Amino acid sequence: MFLDKTRIKILSGKGGNGIVAWRREKYVDKGGPAGGNGGKGGDVYLVATEDMSTLMDFQYQSVFKAENGENGYIKTQHGRCGKDLYIKVPVGTVVKDTDSGKIIADLNKDGQIVLAAKGGRGGRGNACFATAQKRAPQFCEPGESGIERNLEFELKLIADVGLLGMPNAGKSTLISAISSAKPKVADYPFTTIVPHLGVVKKQNGDGYVVADIPGLIEGASEGIGLGHEFLRHVERCRFLIHLVDITQENPLKNYEIINSELKKHSEELSKTYQIIALNKIDSVDKETREKYLGEFKKISDDVFLISAVTGENIKEFLNFIEKKVEEIPKHIIEIDVEEDSDAFDNDDSSFNIYRTDKHTFVVEGGKIFRLANVTDGRNTEQLYRFQNILKSMGVFDALIQAGVQEGDVIKIGHLEFDYLF
Repeated sequence: MFLDKTRIKILSGKGGNGIVAWRREKYVDKGGPAGGNGGKGGDVYLVATEDMSTLMDFQYQSVFKAENGENGYIKTQHGRCGKDLYIKVPVGTVVKDTDSGKIIADLNKDGQIVLAAKGGRGGRGNACFATAQKRAPQFCEPGESGIERNLEFELKLIADVGLLGMPNAGKSTLISAISSAKPKVADYPFTTIVPHLGVVKKQNGDGYVVADIPGLIEGASEGIGLGHEFLRHVERCRFLIHLVDITQENPLKNYEIINSELKKHSEELSKTYQIIALNKIDSVDKETREKYLGEFKKISDDVFLISAVTGENIKEFLNFIEKKVEEIPKHIIEIDVEEDSDAFDNDDSSFNIYRTDKHTFVVEGGKIFRLANVTDGRNTEQLYRFQNILKSMGVFDALIQAGVQEGDVIKIGHLEFDYLF
């Protein structure tokens, strides 16, 4: 199964908390602070690989989480850093942040790596806060939060040649005749419901990639039929082969319909060079061949009469394609990738205040909860530091605006205290 668009959620690892600890060894007089630092949380990276050709794997897993950092230990031992997570995607994947709408990456080279979410820093243990004036700090830092993001992947096939035509024009038969690809072939519309890639060998032993794009019909650019989802796959091709079934009632009209849909989808795409291949000549007489050859020669000089089934004129046709592959450089589509500051934004200092009753206020927020988790309500020094941080964050000003009065109860995580002016 082929899948060319999907959504996932990623979460980088949280940083581990620092701890408050003291040296307790025998014969060590007045042991000092020995709380270790927490480990850094794991980062999340996206990696382009040629080993994948579809986004199908993401149908079975849509949430990806890097490892959290460990908390610090006693004896100034630091917690282990969380393992980074590398998510493999096919070459040609465009990545969008669904919350902001920004395109944050265009993974068009094998091995290309992009940082999608940085892990949180580890918090410092109390050993880090010791100074000549303050030799026994009784507080530590919480680890920084990870980053949660919702991403959309869109795969754009990177092929040298795009094979276009109406349903049943013979594209699948042609690609199976000129390459090792073996797509499904049958005599009914929309046999091809996914793009197929075929590698055609050159005379020098090298090869080029041909993409068999599902048949387009009138209205494809507006979402009718199958073509709407796959038009974007031809955007990066060097040039196009337009396959026309000359056994149909009006081959010229069918040719015009396809080009009209290309233009509606992209003005630039409609200007891409095309080779016209009049297919199924084995099913018509010589007079019909010459008739349509003359009509299409008025449109382009590069028109070929071929039969994908019998192989008639295929060798000359392939020689011409190979020549054009050498002449025409790969068409590079510049994706407007925006600066992705969200990948580094571990700031969760925003907070909310709400009332549970007339005299009780609850304060919620990521950073505030993390600070509360490393604050012992029985430790005066820790509480004093916690309140100073709240003041610098503007929590007390916000409480006043919310109508707090002296004696009201403030709840933050597991901590609860009375508000005093």
